[in-house]
Amino acid sequence: MASTQGPNDDDVFELLRQNVNPQVKEERERVVNQRLQAQQEKAQKRLAEVIDSNSTLSVTISSVKVLGATHTRRGFLERIFNPLLSANQDRPYTLAEALKEVQIGADKLQKFDIYFTVREKSRILLKTGTDLGNAEGSAYGNLLWRNIFGGAETLNLNASLGTRTRSAYSIGFETPVLSNPDFRWEIGGLASSTQKSWASHEEALKGVGTKFRWSNGAGNYELGLSGVWRQVTGLAGNASPAVRHDAGDSFKSSITHTYIRERRDYPLLASRGYFLKTVSEIAGWGPLRGDVAFWKSEIESQAALSIPIPGISGDSGISLTTGLRAGLLYPLALSGESSPQPSRINDRFQLGGPTDVRGFRLAGLGPRDGQDALGGDVYAAGSANLLFPFPRVGADKPLRLQAFINGGRLLALKNLGGEKIDGQAIKKSVKSTIAELGNGLPSLAAGVGIVYAHPVARFELNFSLPLVLRRFEEGRKGLSFGVGINFL
Repeated sequence: MASTQGPNDDDVFELLRQNVNPQVKEERERVVNQRLQAQQEKAQKRLAEVIDSNSTLSVTISSVKVLGATHTRRGFLERIFNPLLSANQDRPYTLAEALKEVQIGADKLQKFDIYFTVREKSRILLKTGTDLGNAEGSAYGNLLWRNIFGGAETLNLNASLGTRTRSAYSIGFETPVLSNPDFRWEIGGLASSTQKSWASHEEALKGVGTKFRWSNGAGNYELGLSGVWRQVTGLAGNASPAVRHDAGDSFKSSITHTYIRERRDYPLLASRGYFLKTVSEIAGWGPLRGDVAFWKSEIESQAALSIPIPGISGDSGISLTTGLRAGLLYPLALSGESSPQPSRINDRFQLGGPTDVRGFRLAGLGPRDGQDALGGDVYAAGSANLLFPFPRVGADKPLRLQAFINGGRLLALKNLGGEKIDGQAIKKSVKSTIAELGNGLPSLAAGVGIVYAHPVARFELNFSLPLVLRRFEEGRKGLSFGVGINFL
């Protein structure tokens, strides 16, 4: 009797190895791929059924073997997997519990970013390229050395040359703490030179620092200690007296704390969820040294809401996003002194630009001395953006039309005269300056534009129209182009 069963997989692969018509070969490959995928799905389903029916059975884990980790220290891996062994448990595992614990260990290995599938990643990565963003272009080189001592340590060296940041060099060494990918320690250094054309000077930085990072279900945290020598130099011939007053050297040592909670579905083009970030810094106070002392705090938030359209199932591609930023710089007295000092141009906030408050020039809001933007000690800014799918493109593509309105205020502390001021005067000034934020309309601009969310950055081409513009502030009517990862 003739068999009605088709060829097995080996027979099909043998046929594919023969010199056949390309179209026939392509069709046969498709059939084989479909058959293999069906077999895999069937095997996974069968495995899931077996696990489900035996999930409460007692099991023992006597040993764990990690294949392919040729450059990773044994002690590093033991910290991760020894707690899984049944000998180190108070009671026997059920099958479901054992599989869950093994998955947790595997997830930790993945978080270290030193493995690729079941093999270790290349230990050395060298990359060069160009960047365009934050109102400048640059060329960069990056050397990443992974798993240096077999414990998921990394050494990262960066160098870049740009149109505004003329040069920037950094080195950082990072290692997990106690083989935990959610706890990391870093030490490093930097040197940079940045042209600040909006304030007629160049700023040179050299410094070292250390950071401790950790994360949990509530968000990501970072605690850092740094010491930075700063120099305001390269003054333009027409630099204002206020900029010249702050020229020269200063040294800042500070402690910073950063908290980030990311709950947006797609940060570069969010349609739902929210984002929260806070940064706090204290400099030159108590045991910290240097010639500047202050408390500086910023908060940034964003919320996104998808707008459904009746009759359209799924994501309509229409969304409303709102953003809010605010900051305060509070002068303190240096260690051993009683009188706080006014803030310096190095430390003040700047506001305005194509990725910030659109419709204003870079650092176009806030106090000025002639043509120079001096920055401010208190600010608040907000925006509302309505995004629509681009015609004939569809909601699933990262291309949108947007209509927006945004605005803000940037103020210097009021009624502070002279070089030396007392703490009571600072308190009164901070209170009155914060109250001034709500005095009248903020500087406002509105516009329309095109948004493209590339995987590495967000691109915006907008037409903006300033609506409320204060004396000496610099608006920007017309087209502007912005590239970055953080937009208001």
